[in-house]
Amino acid sequence: MGILAASGSFTRYAVVEELTGQLAAELHERLARHSFRDIDDTADERSFGWVCLDDWLDSFWRAAPPEKAHYLAFSLRLDTRRVPPAVFKKHFLLAVKAEKEAMKETGKSFITKDRKSEIKDQVMLKLRTRFLPIPAVFDAVWNLRSNRVYLATTNSKVRVMFEEHFAMSFGLNLELLTPYFLALRTVDKSRHALLDDLEPSPFAAR
Repeated sequence: MGILAASGSFTRYAVVEELTGQLAAELHERLARHSFRDIDDTADERSFGWVCLDDWLDSFWRAAPPEKAHYLAFSLRLDTRRVPPAVFKKHFLLAVKAEKEAMKETGKSFITKDRKSEIKDQVMLKLRTRFLPIPAVFDAVWNLRSNRVYLATTNSKVRVMFEEHFAMSFGLNLELLTPYFLALRTVDKSRHALLDDLEPSPFAAR
């Protein structure tokens, strides 16, 4: 579910570094520089990048600007092209069969491991052009005053992708706001060692 939905699951982050005035003036430009690029007409397996939160088909923010008062609102779009394993297996076997038929003319009958690997790559590349990529969109909101970021997913793989693309785009690192890191930011530094010695308490009834 997205930011604009009635409910959803979110991951909270704190931006480690301070947001400078120069970087704040470049945020829109950096979003555009690292925006989503369509792969419908290619054989690429995956593409991801930033898009407009108001219209995830818009990689240029023509529908609405990302600035919302003291927030920056945008989405991470991920398109993945998947070839079903059964489809790949079928076409790979057909390609191997055709290769053996062609080899009979030269008196050969054994396909080397390297050649089989080449055939696999060729079959996969050919099949990818016949399958459209599946899109997925994950909304994000960055509070520029508190330097907190909210991502509308808890999926671990998407989180890693978001964190890495955020760092590449803005030169800033994200710290996951788990209870432990929230406590680190709340208590005095002299008590940080105490947090490391805490043990979980089982609250479920036995």
